[in-house]
Amino acid sequence: MQKKEGIRKESREGRIRTILLLGILFAVCFLGSFLLGRYAVSPKELGGILLSRLISIEPFWSSAAERVVFNIRLPRVLSAALIGAGLSAAGLCYQGLFQNPMVSPDVLGASAGAGFGAALGILLGFSYFNISAFSFVCGLGAVLLVQLVASQVKSSPMIGLVLGGIMISSLFSSGISFIKLVADPNDTLPEITYWLMGSLSAIRMQDLLFAVIPIGIGCLILLLLRWRLNILTLGEEEARSIGVNTRILRYVVILCATLITAACVSISGMIGWVGLVIPHFARMMVGYDYRATLPVSLLLGASFMMLVDNLSRTLTTAEIPLGILTSFVGAPFFLYLLLKEGKK
Repeated sequence: MQKKEGIRKESREGRIRTILLLGILFAVCFLGSFLLGRYAVSPKELGGILLSRLISIEPFWSSAAERVVFNIRLPRVLSAALIGAGLSAAGLCYQGLFQNPMVSPDVLGASAGAGFGAALGILLGFSYFNISAFSFVCGLGAVLLVQLVASQVKSSPMIGLVLGGIMISSLFSSGISFIKLVADPNDTLPEITYWLMGSLSAIRMQDLLFAVIPIGIGCLILLLLRWRLNILTLGEEEARSIGVNTRILRYVVILCATLITAACVSISGMIGWVGLVIPHFARMMVGYDYRATLPVSLLLGASFMMLVDNLSRTLTTAEIPLGILTSFVGAPFFLYLLLKEGKK
């Protein structure tokens, strides 16, 4: 008994150390992201600019540096962290919900629906903020359609959700293709194509404020329920025996993950692989207990997205879409997993 208690304590301390190290990594990535870009800002200037909003400091930096930090890099860095954390948390919860490690946040059609809304908004000439809002509404609408389809599959609602998600995603993807077909090839079509590949270049603070509410609420509820997420891995009878209504729990998880996914896609475009790959890294680091895996996914996803965004805006003179860079990381990793499992 004492040996088991010692192992549990050691395991718990190891998870705490991992979370603390990831917290440090997040802080380094967050502050370091302000220093990268075409306009150089030194660490000393950055510290003074950030502290100037808290205490009175005699400016020793240029007004241009202050505008770059607060008007361009601050909303971009915060958005990258928010989107990376949100997509990772949504992907982790969907994988646990469907008991399938290959599930990603777009399984219920939220990404395709949001992408359709953004493409239609661009075609109709909406402003950036209105495009994001319309994209968010369409993402939620897509999942509502999936839920409507699944409600008609009485025998197996989970299979109904998966099949409904495939059908609705296909429907909205066809809609995106049609919009691209009728769009102006010299102006509107390139804008739609670039948006769908994912980018944070156009994000401003008002766009971030629009997305932070649904993403923040969704992540907070999932964090509060993280110990209950372990119960989803049990059978229905075992869950009921300990007094947990898995049906309500599943609906809450789906609602939170949908809010997160739709909000992320509405401001950044369709960024793949983050919600699929990061949960695997989190489980490799701390195991399958959601009490540790969910916080690790949030920190790891946020740090990963900030690093990818830094590469996006520094590797070449023209920004590389985020979806391309995340695919470069995600595809080789899954190929490695496939080969590793295949040998077993």
